[in-house]
Amino acid sequence: MAVDAAIVGRTYPPDDVYEVGREVLREFAEATAAGGRPHPAHTDVEAARELGHPDVVAPPTFAVVVAQRSDARLIADPAAGIDFSRVVHGEQRFTHHRPIVAGDRLVATLHVDSVRSMAGNDLVTTRNEIATEAGEPVCTAVSLLVVRGAA
Repeated sequence: MAVDAAIVGRTYPPDDVYEVGREVLREFAEATAAGGRPHPAHTDVEAARELGHPDVVAPPTFAVVVAQRSDARLIADPAAGIDFSRVVHGEQRFTHHRPIVAGDRLVATLHVDSVRSMAGNDLVTTRNEIATEAGEPVCTAVSLLVVRGAA
């Protein structure tokens, strides 16, 4: 196993603040609309406010931006033994505690929940607890990183 299983249980404290902007939400919504038009609440402040949001609301999968930024800390940690050139993003799950909206200032606490080996690959499960910088829970993002074994 190339990935050091001793990293299981490791927690990386909240990272730098990620400030959510309207433009990045619009770009993400358009990029993930599968050729269609994004919901107006992702691009129009008034449409979002009509639905009860304080500002433009992020598509549910936008949390991956914050989570992968946080996961990069694990990949960059030499103690983990992860070769990024061999990493494939295997799975992603989100539990939203409230929508992400433009103007949010988010931080992520990274937890390494498991490391296991299967078919010559290492499977690393991470969990990012995404919150506002004031500590309000926003989203729990669970990722499965597949670190491919040597061919």
